[in-house]
Parts: sequence; C-alpha cells; structure tokens
Amino acid sequence: MSKKIIFIAFVVSLGGFLFGFDAGIISGVMSYVGPEFALNELQSGWVVSSPSFAAMIAMLIAGKLSDIIGRKKILIIVAFLYAVSAYLSAIAVSYEMLYIARMIGGLAFGAALILAPAYIAEISSAENRGKLVSLQQLNIVFGFFAAFLSNYYFNKTNGSEDTFLTDENVWRWMLGVELIPAMLYFIFMFFVPRSPRWLFNKNLTEEAKRILNNIYGKEVAQKELKAMQNADHSNDGKSSFKALFSPALRYIILIGLTIGILQQITGINAIYFYATSIFKQTGIGTDASFSSGVLLSFTTVIFTFAAIFLIDKMGRRPLLVFGMAGIAISLLTCAYGFHNATYLLSEEKVNNVELKGIGIQDLEAVMSIMYEDDLAFKAAMKSTLGTEVYAKNEGAILEAATDMNATLVLIGILGFIACFAFSLGPVMWVLLSELYPIRIRGMAIGAIGFVNSFTSWLIQQIFPWELSTLGNALTFFIFGAIATIGFFIMYKTLPETKGKTLEELELEMINK
Repeated sequence: MSKKIIFIAFVVSLGGFLFGFDAGIISGVMSYVGPEFALNELQSGWVVSSPSFAAMIAMLIAGKLSDIIGRKKILIIVAFLYAVSAYLSAIAVSYEMLYIARMIGGLAFGAALILAPAYIAEISSAENRGKLVSLQQLNIVFGFFAAFLSNYYFNKTNGSEDTFLTDENVWRWMLGVELIPAMLYFIFMFFVPRSPRWLFNKNLTEEAKRILNNIYGKEVAQKELKAMQNADHSNDGKSSFKALFSPALRYIILIGLTIGILQQITGINAIYFYATSIFKQTGIGTDASFSSGVLLSFTTVIFTFAAIFLIDKMGRRPLLVFGMAGIAISLLTCAYGFHNATYLLSEEKVNNVELKGIGIQDLEAVMSIMYEDDLAFKAAMKSTLGTEVYAKNEGAILEAATDMNATLVLIGILGFIACFAFSLGPVMWVLLSELYPIRIRGMAIGAIGFVNSFTSWLIQQIFPWELSTLGNALTFFIFGAIATIGFFIMYKTLPETKGKTLEELELEMINK
C-alpha cells in the first residue's frame, strides 16, 4: 500500500475526525450549557441532536449531487461548513443560535460521512479497501478521544485560581477549539485528486488513468482500469431515486437499510453524546465522569485498530456478527447494574461532595429516605431543589446518594463501545461503500445515510426523556433487546464482500 493512497484516504476521512470531535465535545458542553441557558429536557435533546437532523438533509442532497459533480468538490464545501459551525457555536449568545450553529455542522458531517467512504472505496484496490475505508471510523474515534481529552482538560482547569475559565465561558472554549482541525481539513482537501472511478464513469478516462498511475504505478493502474472497463455499463446513464427500488437492487438496499438502522438504534450516539451524564448516573462524581469519558474513547481507538487489522483478513460478516452479540450482552449488563441501584442521602455523604448554590439544610426533606430506583430519587430532588439547581448539582448529589456496582456498568459500557468499534462502527461504512453500483453509489449511500441519521437523531432526541421517564435500567434494557434482535438478523442475512473488486461485487450482488 503506497504512502500516497494512505495520505489521501486519511485526509478525506478527516471529516470523520470532526464529526467525532463534535459528538464527543457536546457531552461535556451540556453540563455547562444546560444550566446557563436553563434548558429543559427537550431543549437539551435538541441541542445535542440537531446536527443529526441537519445531516439527514445533507445526506439526501450530497449523495446525489456528488454523483453529478464529484466527491471532492462537495468535501471542500463540507470542510468550510465545519469551520463556520465551530466559530458560531463558540460565540453563541442564545439557545437558538447554538442549535443553528450546530445544524450547520450537521450539514457538514452528514455529507462527509457518506462521501468519504464512497470516495475512498473508489480510489482503493480490492486487497486494501476494507482497511482504507475503515480509516473514516478510525478518524471518528480519534475525534472522540481528542474531544474527551479536551473536555477533561477544560473541566479540570475551570474554576482554578490561575485561569480565566468559568462555568459561563468554559463551554465556549470546548466548542471553539474545533475550528483548528476544521481549517486543516479545508486546506488539505485541495491536495487530494478526484475519484478515478467517478471520472471513468463520466468518460474522463485519461484523467482517471493519470491519477491511478500516480497513486499505484502503471501495473496496478492497468489492472484497476481493466476492472472498470469490464463492468456492466448498460445502465450508466442518469439515475433517480426510483432506481433504488428496482427489483435488481432490492436485496442490497434492504441489507444497507438494516445495518444503517442497527448502527444507531442500539444507542451508540446516546452513549457518546451523553457519556458524561451517563457516568454521573452511576454516582462516581463529575470529575470521574469526565475521566471515564477519556477511558471510553481510548477503548474505541484500540478496538478500531483491531477492526482495521482484521477486516481484510477475517472479513466483514464475522466482525459484524460477533460484534452484535457482544453489544447485546454489554447493554443488558448495564441494565442489570442500574436495576440493582439504590439511592440514599446522608449528612455524612453530602458533606463529602461539593454543592453549588445549596447547603445541607436544603436537602433535609429528602435525607435518610431510601429510593429503590433513579426515577423516584430524581423526582424528589427536582421537587425539593428545582430542576435548574438539581441539574447544576446532579453529579455531586448522585455521587453522595448512589449505592450500586458502578464498575459493572462501566464494564458494560466499555464492552459495548469495544464491540461497536470493531463491528457496526467501521464495517457498516465499508459495506455501504462496496454494495452499490458506481452510477448510484452516492445516491444509495445518501439514502441509507438519511435513515441512519434520522435514527441517530431520534435516539439522541428522546434519550434524556427516556432517562427521566423510563429510568436508566429500562432504557438500557430496550437497547439490549434491540441489539439481540439485530444479532439474529445479521446472522441470517449478511453477505461477505472481502477480496472482491467493486465491479465483481456489483455483478454478484445484483444477480443475488
């Protein structure tokens, strides 16, 4: 594998880094933004989920548009939108400005998430396609890791005597630092070539040949061009969304839709976006919640590397099937851990935590009362202190009151993250980049990406409501039950695509 192809794939997938950074950073930001703008649960959910809502629109438009004008041009616009979003988010003066700024970022990552794997697959050889497309997921998890480290640093620095950071401005710095990688992405995108397979499909054969020669050398370039020439071009004219519902494409569209829904409906972005809040629910405290987020993202990086190493050796199917089984077990473990939790405030425990704006006398009405579940305890706290005051002190109060096996929940969450990182995370994008003919690839991935992003938005939007209405245990049980069903679906229907050219897969999957 040449250094040029690795550089190109890495640059194109930097959009994934920015998506991961934005998704990871918001989990820490909400601890400060929620109280500052006095957000209710639905508003908190919208600030977090609004980029996914915007991404749905971008995926429908960007995929089809990239089939017409090319992947590279759209990705340059994407990089610019990321930078605009980071800047406007950092200077937001209201709830409305913040979510609009984040929706601009959603347009960017919606387009980037579907176009990067399509572009990388089209510029890769069959032998290395899985590894190279998986770089998108690696960049996503690096983004999460960088975001959690950044959040941990800002949270630790906030409030110390030798810093200018306060509860009122620390979240602006958390969001604004994203401007740096966004600008780097914008600059580097000018140094990558156009997709050779897209060029060939547009009858720009000489430019496609020149790019392949430059990347791979004449021998491999000749092999790739021959594969393109031998492909079935009988339907290479204009395509419409109607084509996605043709009998020839029904099987691969259903496979893509199933994986696209499963990737999000098992709750991955709820875990990532609300990681700090979830860890607070275990009673480990605010500082430990931020540091646990770092551990979570580090686990993701390690197991994504494992996926990159295994995906072209073991194949896509084994990783997905084993991963789904692990996801189901891990989520059900979390549900069991939360189910056995109890909540009791005592004067001794309250004196050992730092409370903001309240004293022990404000908690007298709920002292020494045993609560068997988190719903009853939180309802009592909000009734006694008020929703806004409780939100500011939730980490400290839960740390003082919670009696549960926090280690079991942490193991369950890390197990979920690990299994996702070597299965649904990278493998979905690899499969989507492989399953569809070149003439409709952008449009097909865009349509499935729309469903994927809608599912993600829905889960993020309702997750705060689930925690407050259904409780921690039932919420995680629902995710675990869905993952169990997903395991059986994947075991029954999933094809294998490793080691075949895109043109070979086109013939095989359409005939199937």
